[in-house]
Amino acid sequence: MHNPVPQPKKPTRIQQEKTRAILDAALDVFSKYGFRGATLDQIATAAGMSKPNLLYYFAGKEALHQALLERLMETWLEPLQKLDAAGDPLDEICAYVHRKLELARDFPRESRLFANEIIQGAPRIADSLTGQLKPLVDEKAAVIGAWARAGRIADVNPHHLIFSIWSSTQHYADFDTQINAVLGSAYPDRFTDADRFLEQMFRRALGSGEKSAKPVVSD
Repeated sequence: MHNPVPQPKKPTRIQQEKTRAILDAALDVFSKYGFRGATLDQIATAAGMSKPNLLYYFAGKEALHQALLERLMETWLEPLQKLDAAGDPLDEICAYVHRKLELARDFPRESRLFANEIIQGAPRIADSLTGQLKPLVDEKAAVIGAWARAGRIADVNPHHLIFSIWSSTQHYADFDTQINAVLGSAYPDRFTDADRFLEQMFRRALGSGEKSAKPVVSD
């Protein structure tokens, strides 16, 4: 008889809470200081535990950073995944802009973590960029390109359109300090105003196709 393979024990509630606390603290520290500037001591202090206790849950700084990046990629790809080839082109593109701006509003630390990784040359996420991000972007760029060729939106380079959406939405998370300096930190409606402005801008820029409205299907 073969001995049964022992199954890993399910983490206890306390262990799950500790893991969440560590990851949250690590996200805060990494988003502020980047991978190189962050230390395990900083993360342990932010998590309210000792460094040896932290190392019981994660082998080191690299393991923590990798865990955060893997979790982040799922969140990061979802807004673009929802862009629907069967939908109205302008509505679909503006909905994507809206979802990306929501990410900047609700997940600013994650956005800065991702930006720091990219600025450093993506040493820990390069495989995800080529293996997950690129195929998805190419797929949706093909959808946008088809809309443009059909005259349903203006003739644009679809990849650069996607890049422009990233830059105009993620700016509100990655450069929050600069925005605070210009607008003031007490400006409560910045994301509402930004959402309205960006939709207006992209609709005007893209709505000049010969058939910018939905095509009429004859009986």
